[in-house]
Amino acid sequence: MIRKGLLLRCTTLTVLLVLASPVLAADEEPAQVLLVGLFHFHNPGQDVVKTDVLDVMTDENQAYLQALSQRIAALEPTSVLLEYNPASQQEMQAEYNDYRAGSFELTHNEIYQLGFRIAALAGLEAVHSFDEREVGWDAEALFQSIEADPELKARLDSMIAEITEETNRKQATLPLADLLRTYNSAAEDQRNRSFYLLTNHVGAGEEFVGADAAASWWHRNFRMYANIQHHATPGSRVVVIGGQGHIAIIRGLLEDDPDREPIDLLPLL
Repeated sequence: MIRKGLLLRCTTLTVLLVLASPVLAADEEPAQVLLVGLFHFHNPGQDVVKTDVLDVMTDENQAYLQALSQRIAALEPTSVLLEYNPASQQEMQAEYNDYRAGSFELTHNEIYQLGFRIAALAGLEAVHSFDEREVGWDAEALFQSIEADPELKARLDSMIAEITEETNRKQATLPLADLLRTYNSAAEDQRNRSFYLLTNHVGAGEEFVGADAAASWWHRNFRMYANIQHHATPGSRVVVIGGQGHIAIIRGLLEDDPDREPIDLLPLL
């Protein structure tokens, strides 16, 4: 006789498998999503790893960004999603309207340098945010625990210093195209995600401050991906431009999404 608990678990698993199956109708094309992971062109210094950044306003880099925008716009995106506070939607839309009218000069930020350019070249009337600001990386308790663990703190500081040094070297020596290829590589995605595993064990079996901090970061990115899913409906082509720290996680979610397909960015770079 099958025990009731086992039957319930089997039934639950069956329901989850059904829910995980593609929900597209037979005549619907899956949404296509292009993810563009970037360093912040105008770095506000809010990341743990603080680095100098290449100047995207030189004539050479401006020419490259314009050409890249044209290549991406040629995909005929139906939406361009950008990383800015959703509360600023009205302000951002007004700036985009001014840009299309020729009365707004693009500054350093990637929102303008790529986002506005691509959307305008594609003939889109609006830009949208996919960002999430109600939840974020909640790591205060984790950092307090790290301060009390000299060995872990030294290891973490060493890792941050190594990443900072390597990033500064790349920013100082690589052309913009090569930098963007690096920021959108599988190796860079893996390194970004592994940073959170370094401290995931802190507080295990007790308060789980490491795992909870990592979960808070994934929480924000799950919400950001939900915003992408909202726009990436069947038959659409969506361009998503954001910081590499977000895209490293979102790329994995997109690859596992049965109703949406990734567009390979690397040939466009």
